[in-house]
Amino acid sequence: MKLSVIVIAKNEAASIATCLRSVAFADEIIVLDSGSTDGTPDICRALGARVEVTDWPGFGPQKNRALALAQGEWVLSLDADETVSDALRAEILRAITADDVPIYAIPRLSTYLGRPMRHSGWWPDHVVRLFRRGSARFSDDLVHESLVFDGKPAYLKSPLDHETYTSFEEIIDKINRYSTAGAEMALRRGKDSSLSLAIAKGLFAFFRTYVLRAGFLDGREGFMLAVSNAEATYYRQVKLMLLRRDRP
Repeated sequence: MKLSVIVIAKNEAASIATCLRSVAFADEIIVLDSGSTDGTPDICRALGARVEVTDWPGFGPQKNRALALAQGEWVLSLDADETVSDALRAEILRAITADDVPIYAIPRLSTYLGRPMRHSGWWPDHVVRLFRRGSARFSDDLVHESLVFDGKPAYLKSPLDHETYTSFEEIIDKINRYSTAGAEMALRRGKDSSLSLAIAKGLFAFFRTYVLRAGFLDGREGFMLAVSNAEATYYRQVKLMLLRRDRP
């Protein structure tokens, strides 16, 4: 078996079919579901994926669980809202037959409320997702996990399409969930915060996104993204401050 695709999911019925159809060329597709109630597992099984259902330990640990199920010589890790274009598929197939590089990074083009973001720190946003099985594993971070490996990756050219944040409600919900998990991680690492630090870091997050990373070139969506980044940073720091207060 040459290529395994792994996806973690929960309540992704709106997007996962498109994701899985884009990787129908893989030898196996594994979906690790953490308790969907919208029919996600049935959609995945109908498209030929192997579906396993488990609890939710955080992003990094969950992706390592999915990785442990893969049988292919190569592994491609995707999120449920990502799709592989024909051009990227051709590059992937060439890469896994070349056998000279074990790790590949892929540029990712993300949309924000329907707009492809070419600035704001979102492009080219290289993500390391294609690797020879056994050469890498995911970090144990609850959020913002990364792939841990030795050496440097090679780079593919065709982008991975990422349709994120299709509604403003989704943005607000994700800011809340991720800031909570981020605060928990920071607490475990012995970090502390304060209201003044939360304000300062939130303001800098806006400045970095909108000015330093040229978010103003992404129009109104660039401004909205800069504000949401500032909010996420501020909330994470405030939640950390309150966690530290309540758990001395």
